[in-house]
Amino acid sequence: MLKFDFSLKTRDGHQIVNVQLQGKDLANAERKLRQMYHHCEILSCTSTDGDKNSSHAPDIEDLLTLIAKQQ
Repeated sequence: MLKFDFSLKTRDGHQIVNVQLQGKDLANAERKLRQMYHHCEILSCTSTDGDKNSSHAPDIEDLLTLIAKQQ
């Protein structure tokens, strides 16, 4: 699933930076954004592949190796 990072201006004129939403495509993410911020103006949008950028949690062996190296 893709992750989209929006910067927008609300209908009241407030600027909001870094609203992150997941969606299957830009249209899906924009629809979700407009449900939260009615009549907003999108200033910028960047997308990343959420699956590729998500880091995996370290397993116990990695943690023990890290602790042993520090001592």
